[in-house]
Order: sequence, then structure tokens, then C-alpha cells
Amino acid sequence: MNVVSNSTPLIALSRIYKLSLLKDYFGEVYIPREVYEEVVTHGGTLFGAEEVSTAEWLKVKHVKNRIAVESLSIALDKGEAETIVLAMETGSMLLLDEGDGRRIAESLGLKITGTVGILLLAAADGKLEFKKTRDELIEVGFRLSEKEYKRIPRLDKSASYKS
Repeated sequence: MNVVSNSTPLIALSRIYKLSLLKDYFGEVYIPREVYEEVVTHGGTLFGAEEVSTAEWLKVKHVKNRIAVESLSIALDKGEAETIVLAMETGSMLLLDEGDGRRIAESLGLKITGTVGILLLAAADGKLEFKKTRDELIEVGFRLSEKEYKRIPRLDKSASYKS
């Protein structure tokens, strides 16, 4: 299955040294030009910049429907808008964390996962211990709403939680 990623999952997974999970699960990952610019050009020396610029399995693709991008850019940043439009153009799953972008993508019928979804998948496959990795993600600044934080234990079948 093809997947198109926004910048936040790339940066978040890089910060906890788990970016390679995307390659493990998807082989190639498409990113729009704007996401590449956000992470690599504007990111400079920040986490994700070097990882994204050197990962041969991350493929920059140009978005064709500029009108759709401009329309979505009214409510979203340009990287999110390009990510959603590229997912529509390529028939790909969307890797996106931001709530507004996810709501719009869902309304367009796109299949979506996010950083936490990738970690849950890896935990189910025995590649990592979810609770520890989730806490590492939060420690490096990943924002997770209290609602989502409480919902995750029900999704994580590999973790042992006490209610």
C-alpha cells in the first residue's frame, strides 16, 4: 500500500529514532515538495532534516492539483494541504497527525493513520514496547490530547495496563 506523509510523523519518528518503521511497513513513502521543504530546508539542523534528506525510500512527488491545494490552504498549512491532495491523486493512505487535517481528510474519504498508529502497529508486531515508546514520544514534545492518551490503552493489545 502506498502512503503519503506529512511532516509531523517524519519529525516525531526521527526524534525517537523510529523513522525506519515507515520503510519497514510501506517500502516507499511519498512526501509532497512542501513537506520536504518544511522538514529539510526550513528544518536545517533539527530532527528529521538529515534523516529525510538521506532516506532514499522517501520519494518527493509534485502535487498536480494546485487549485485543491490553495483551497485547502485556507484552513490548513500548505504542507498538510499538499499531503492531502497528493494522497487523493495517488490513491494512497495518509500519514497525518493534526486534528483539522485529519477531519478534512476523513470527509474526503481518505484512509488515515498517524504516528501513534505506526507505533501501535510496530508494538503489535513485537518491534517495540508501546508504552515506553509512547512516553519517549511525549518526552520529546509530541502533543497527545488527554482524550487520545486515555483511548490508546484500549487500542494497544500488546501493552499491559492497569485500569
